[in-house]
Amino acid sequence: METAASTASIVIPAYNEAEGLGRTLDWLMPKASELGWEVIVVDDGSTDRTRDVAVRSGARVITHPENGGYGAALKTGIRNASHEIILTMDADGQHDPSDVERLLDGLKEHDMVVGDRGKAKGVRAPGKKLLSIVANYLSGMKIPDLNSGFRAFRKQTIREFLHFCPNGFSFTTTVTLAFLRSGYQVAYVPIKAERRIGRASNVRFFRDGYKTLLLIIRVIVLFNPLKVFVPSSIILFIAGVAFTIYGIVVFRRAPNTGILIILSSILLFFMGILADQISAIRRERHRDW
Repeated sequence: METAASTASIVIPAYNEAEGLGRTLDWLMPKASELGWEVIVVDDGSTDRTRDVAVRSGARVITHPENGGYGAALKTGIRNASHEIILTMDADGQHDPSDVERLLDGLKEHDMVVGDRGKAKGVRAPGKKLLSIVANYLSGMKIPDLNSGFRAFRKQTIREFLHFCPNGFSFTTTVTLAFLRSGYQVAYVPIKAERRIGRASNVRFFRDGYKTLLLIIRVIVLFNPLKVFVPSSIILFIAGVAFTIYGIVVFRRAPNTGILIILSSILLFFMGILADQISAIRRERHRDW
C-alpha cells in the first residue's frame, strides 16, 4: 500500500466551474507534475468551458454526458483513480491548493483528513447547524466541519461506503458519518476557504432547506436509528402511562388516548429495532470488495 508521502490521485468534480477551475489548476498542475500526483477532473455535464479548461491544463478529464450530481462525480473520480491515496477538492476556487500536502501528510496517522473551513455563513448556516447537531448526536462526538469537500482518504477504505453514498451534495456528510460510525480515525485540519469564483452558488433557501430535512431523516435511519427511536418511544411510553394514571384517578377509567399513546410507543420501539437491522445490513454490504 502506498504511504501518504507517495503519489496521490486528486479528484475534482466540476459542473460549470470554468473560471474557478482554471485558477485551481494553474497552481495545482505544476506541483502535481513535480510530485507525481494524478489530477482527475470529472466534468459533470458542464455546458460552459469547464472541460476545455481541464484538458488544456493537462489534467486527466472524465466527462459525464449529463449532470449526475456532486456525489456521482466524486464516485466516478474515485473509481477511476490510479493511486491508493485520494484527495478530493472543489473546483470553484474556495480551496487553497497549498493545503493539499498538509491533508496528505495527515494520512500517515489517520484514515481520513478533512479541511475545516470554520463556521458556515449565509443561507446554508441554519441548515448546516441543525444537520451538525444531529450528526454530533449520532456520532457521539463534535464534528468541526461535516460537509467539507476538501478531504483525503485511502481508496480501499472509501470503497466500503460508495454503495450507499448519495449522488448529491450530501455525499460528504454521509462519508463523514460512515467513517466515524465504523471506528476509523478522522482528523480535521483548519484551512482558509476563499469566496467561490465564477457562477453563483446553487443553494436556495426553501429547496435546500427541504433537502436538508430529508438528509437529516436519512442520516438518522442509516447510521443510528436506535439513538432516536428508543428515546422517543420511552418518552411516549412515560407520557402514555402518566395520562392513563391521571384518567383512572380523576375519571375512574383508563382513557383511550393514554392506551393509544402506550401502544404507539411500543410500535415505535420495534420500528427502531427493525430500522437498525436494515441499516446494519445496508452498511455492511460490499465491505469485502
